[in-house]
Amino acid sequence: MAHVASWKKDVVKELTDAMVSSHVVAIVDLRGIPSAQLQQMRAGMRKDANVVMTRNTLVDIAITEAAKKRPGLEVLREAVNGQCAVVTTNMNPFKLFRAMEATKSPAPAKAGDIAPEDIAVKAGETSFKPGPIVGELQKAGIPAGIENGKVVFKKDKVLVEKGKPVPEDIAKVLPRLEIFPMTVGLDLKAAFEDGTLYRRDVLNVPADYYSTMLATASRNALALSMSIAYVTPVTIKPLMAKAYREAMALSVEAAYPTKDNIKFLLAKADAQMGALARKTTGLEDERLKKRI
Repeated sequence: MAHVASWKKDVVKELTDAMVSSHVVAIVDLRGIPSAQLQQMRAGMRKDANVVMTRNTLVDIAITEAAKKRPGLEVLREAVNGQCAVVTTNMNPFKLFRAMEATKSPAPAKAGDIAPEDIAVKAGETSFKPGPIVGELQKAGIPAGIENGKVVFKKDKVLVEKGKPVPEDIAKVLPRLEIFPMTVGLDLKAAFEDGTLYRRDVLNVPADYYSTMLATASRNALALSMSIAYVTPVTIKPLMAKAYREAMALSVEAAYPTKDNIKFLLAKADAQMGALARKTTGLEDERLKKRI
């Protein structure tokens, strides 16, 4: 039987215990993050989450072991690939996702990186002084020239189309142009909470997205229940108020006197009398004449 290094056993045990005891377990992508920046990100999240980086095989074993005490956790195994890490935390998946997104920052492109968007320059003056830089820019395919003692870009130019690899010559000049097309940071791939796996596409929504949806659904449900007079603890008061208004309107329209509508009926009768009097000539009632 092959000997297993003690440090591997320790890592698996540490991960297994953390996965069992933490409210949320997540897998994050670490690709493209410089070591120094990664350490800063880990330190910045240490208060709310624990980020563990180790071999994927050990992560896979730890998930399998933890799933024996936490059924369903094994679904996270499919997210363990490439450069990744395990995050254990008591934050809910949506807060964790936003915390991960907050770690992201612009970064320069390396040769061969895939452009996330079109990388382009705009026509106009630059801050460069005439010199070898003009040749470097032109070599990278940038329409640079000198006008009135200044380096200018003669026209708009897309240097790299979205989805295409960044050539080496362009990668070298982009930082000098202060163009940082890449984004680096902790990229949450999937999170497990209470038997549910949350993937990135579910978590990547505005902070108020689901609360807004619930509020809209609540308003629509209330409107529907009111329209069909469906009695619930929430609708009973507005339904009673609506019924009272409709009964009042009907009794006034039908001239059916009650203690609640008598004032309205008298006011209506008085208004109708006044309207009729205005259309009638030769009235003898002086009080009525004064009113009209």
